[in-house]
Amino acid sequence: MKLLSLLHRWAGGIVGLLLAVIGLSGTVLLWEDSWIMLAGADEPVVSDPQAMGQAVAVALQTGPDLSRITFAGEEIGLHQAIYRDGSGAYITQDGNVVDRWSSMWERPELWLFDLHHYLLIGESGKTLTGVLGVLLLAFTVTGVILWWRTRKTFKFRLWPPRYTASAIVRHHRDLGVVASPLLILVAATGTLMVFPAASDVILSPFASVDDEPDLPGDLLQVDETTDWQALMVAAQSAFPQSEPRRLMMPDEPGKPVAIRFRQQFEWTPNGRSYVWLAPAGAIAVGTKDPAQSDARSAIVEKFYPIHAAKVGGLVWRLIMTFAGVALVLLGSFASWSFWRAKVSKLRPTASISNTPRTTG
Repeated sequence: MKLLSLLHRWAGGIVGLLLAVIGLSGTVLLWEDSWIMLAGADEPVVSDPQAMGQAVAVALQTGPDLSRITFAGEEIGLHQAIYRDGSGAYITQDGNVVDRWSSMWERPELWLFDLHHYLLIGESGKTLTGVLGVLLLAFTVTGVILWWRTRKTFKFRLWPPRYTASAIVRHHRDLGVVASPLLILVAATGTLMVFPAASDVILSPFASVDDEPDLPGDLLQVDETTDWQALMVAAQSAFPQSEPRRLMMPDEPGKPVAIRFRQQFEWTPNGRSYVWLAPAGAIAVGTKDPAQSDARSAIVEKFYPIHAAKVGGLVWRLIMTFAGVALVLLGSFASWSFWRAKVSKLRPTASISNTPRTTG
């Protein structure tokens, strides 16, 4: 038990601040729809394929090399266009550009998302967040084990009563055990999203169907003759009762345009129902219907909406907000108290010298 406590303390002291950063950025992102205050952001959604096609055309005129456009939804009534150079734009549902940015640093929701998922350092940062998720799982389990010895002194506080070492340790243990079920859920869903191979192994007993379509790679490219309104109407006919959520431009010449839809049974805000279309002629060349997928895909689809509180309404969002705040407090106090103790030990102690006696 002493070794477990030592490992828990040292590891927490080293990565505590990183976990606090992940918790804080994630908590702020939970309320993203509340602080994007642009004209048209609170407009009700009008699911008109032709109007969405016109919005795609506006996005292409607004900036070069469009990567994707996420259509207006329940959270925000604006279309968001993202370009391959990192710039982007918000477009109203009637086709007016209300904001344009040249990099993610000009939009807080974008750099906060990058901070939470990539720690601002790209793919290596994404791997690091996955490792932090594994560590959070380990911290939570070992923390509950260590708390069990002191369970009789349990007293829930969101903030430590004093800034002494013993008060912070007690606060850390008691807050941690209360938040432990949520922290395990957050860590597990986040880690499995970062490491899908691990998810495939864990959920392999539920996998039975390979529903990835064989898409053509020799289609005509997107150009000025592409009819985006016809393309959106054709895509909607594949899932007539579904909500168009995102259009993704081809990554390579000859590849089809991809459009994501959200069916009523899907939890993921942007859905996992796909239609692929040839840019010329607006002809569907492939579809993917989650209703025909296996149980593994159905489980994986739940990770993000649970993790980001995209389901469950206000109640679940508040619960996940508590989890995020708890992670911030646990991580920051663990790191601060650990290194304060180490620095205190390194400070030289004042020596008491004997004053020589004098006579006469």
